[in-house]
Amino acid sequence: MAALRRRRSGASAQAGTAVSPASDAFLNPATWVTVKDLIELQRHARKIGLKRAAPARARLTGNHASRVRGRGMDYQESRGYQPGDDIRSMDWRVTARTGKPHVKLYQEERERPVVLCLDLNPGMFFGSRGTLKSVLAARAAALIAWAAADRGDRVGAMLFNGAHCDLPPRGGKHGVLRLIRQIVAHTDPRAGMDAQLDPGQLNAALSRLRRVSRPGSLIVLLGDYYGIDDESGKHLLRLRRRSDIVAVQIVDPLEGAPPPAARYGVTAGGREDILDTRSAAARRAYQEYFGRHHQMVAAIMRRCAIPLLRLSTGEDVVAALERYFAASVVRPRIGRLAA
Repeated sequence: MAALRRRRSGASAQAGTAVSPASDAFLNPATWVTVKDLIELQRHARKIGLKRAAPARARLTGNHASRVRGRGMDYQESRGYQPGDDIRSMDWRVTARTGKPHVKLYQEERERPVVLCLDLNPGMFFGSRGTLKSVLAARAAALIAWAAADRGDRVGAMLFNGAHCDLPPRGGKHGVLRLIRQIVAHTDPRAGMDAQLDPGQLNAALSRLRRVSRPGSLIVLLGDYYGIDDESGKHLLRLRRRSDIVAVQIVDPLEGAPPPAARYGVTAGGREDILDTRSAAARRAYQEYFGRHHQMVAAIMRRCAIPLLRLSTGEDVVAALERYFAASVVRPRIGRLAA
């Protein structure tokens, strides 16, 4: 039943099969993404400020302050000399003034990997207005990738829709273009709607992400989170202890309120059924189902100290991300999080 509700009507199927991918010019931008569309989002990259409050711990030099103090570029402070300190760091002025040896400390800069984790389960290929959820997620991922590259960060990704595609972080425009090609390949609505539902694929992806992501990364999770459960919370908690995470939940207006009272044909993973919303009890059950889901997602993210942004298919993705990242800072990692 959950799968049926996630694919609430046959609208996405009709939109997805009415066009041929032979030419980008004939693709409906509400149901398909193209390389050209995602490249054009580059002009909005500077509007998205991927700020952070905690210093990164990646290996390469870049634009983010490291926790490690050493022979970097930015002077931080002087302190008393300790055995083993590099004599090249001696602060001779403070030494002369105080009569005691002092050394200078500098703040090193580090490059931060940005990893986009994109869930493209069959329920993402639905939309009642604006675009399909898959299209909104693809545009949000591309926009964040361009913003990261604009700041000099390396961009990697994990895309999963039954199978998974891992892209190790790579810097510059080539790293984003590589990601865009994979996003376009994995958001074909014809293949996406026919894929088999796998409730455990989110946990499998998070488990894999824990193994392949590097400490200090910024991880952006995009999806509708219908596979989230307590096990997901445990994976997220462990990831959160060593990385910054932002969760982007992709929703549709029909997940907030049921459609008008009627009988609707629905499909899910090749199965067909009827959604009947003519009775008050059915509409109430419909709304309670989605309400519980949204509350559970919010509760798990709150317990893991992960910022949560909800994007609706009726929204302008550029304006929504600009507002969110302009007003928020990725929270610093803290030593102890809720169990």
